[in-house]
Amino acid sequence: MKFKASLIAALLLPLAALAQDAWPSRPITFVVPFPPGGPTDLMARLIGPALSKRLNVPVVVENKAGASGNIGTGQVVRAKPDGYTILLAASGNLSANQYLYPRLGFDPVKDLAPVIQISKFPLVLEVSETNSKIRSFKDYVEAARNPTNRITFGSASNGTPQHLGGELFKSKAKVEIDHIPYKGAGPAIVDLMGGQITSMFDILGSSLPHIKAGKLRPLAVTTKTRSPLLPDVPSISELGYADFEYYAWHGISTTAGTPKPIVTRLNAEIQAIFADPAFKEKWLEIGSEVVVGTPEQFEALIKAEAGKMQTLIKGLNIQLD
Repeated sequence: MKFKASLIAALLLPLAALAQDAWPSRPITFVVPFPPGGPTDLMARLIGPALSKRLNVPVVVENKAGASGNIGTGQVVRAKPDGYTILLAASGNLSANQYLYPRLGFDPVKDLAPVIQISKFPLVLEVSETNSKIRSFKDYVEAARNPTNRITFGSASNGTPQHLGGELFKSKAKVEIDHIPYKGAGPAIVDLMGGQITSMFDILGSSLPHIKAGKLRPLAVTTKTRSPLLPDVPSISELGYADFEYYAWHGISTTAGTPKPIVTRLNAEIQAIFADPAFKEKWLEIGSEVVVGTPEQFEALIKAEAGKMQTLIKGLNIQLD
């Protein structure tokens, strides 16, 4: 009996390898856990067609927004581990949310398979160009320290980089600014331009077009050095907060348990996409560095950032759920 079982297993091995080699043979669902119009959605819609062309199958971008990205992330966690469902996640989904939502129901470090990091964005502290009297970073801090003012900052949602970046600034600058969460960066930017909220610590990629159009006024960036896309805008670090640094990043993951050859293939195809000069130029225009690497490097980043976010969230006693 054991001999027969071994013989059957041996006969099935080539069939399993053949099935794996055939990947992909049907459409791939590319989940974006945020609404259309934000930076995460834009990145997926740049990568999706290029990946579809390389794999010769449709890559369908599906926006599954809600709960700070947890709904879409959970969809990929629960998907069949066959490489046909992939996630374009922001840093909050993979490193912070597990500490903000105790009842999350999954562990983004253990329940997802890292494929590749694809971005590194500074955040930009900004106000409305036409509906704000704040003209500089100094003005902003002074306004926030005036107890007669109510200064607000919007974000794409609770627990997002825009939210945590603002909370970190509050703690470093010792100011009171009220957080206003939105369902995505797009609606928050609309209200910022209209003067309904005072400010945002937004990912540069989503605000850059509005800055260039003269609708938003950048006051400072959150990385240690200035951004080459905004060379005239100082960093918060150079404005008297030398230890201040915060940035957002994005990456692609899939369901844990997905066969390693599929993860390796996905990584290689995406690296090839970013090696194309025309694509790289488009990517730089959205405000991000090109930071591709191996799945192992992305996994190391996720674990390191999860540790930092745990320290930040517990240290500031940020509670959402």
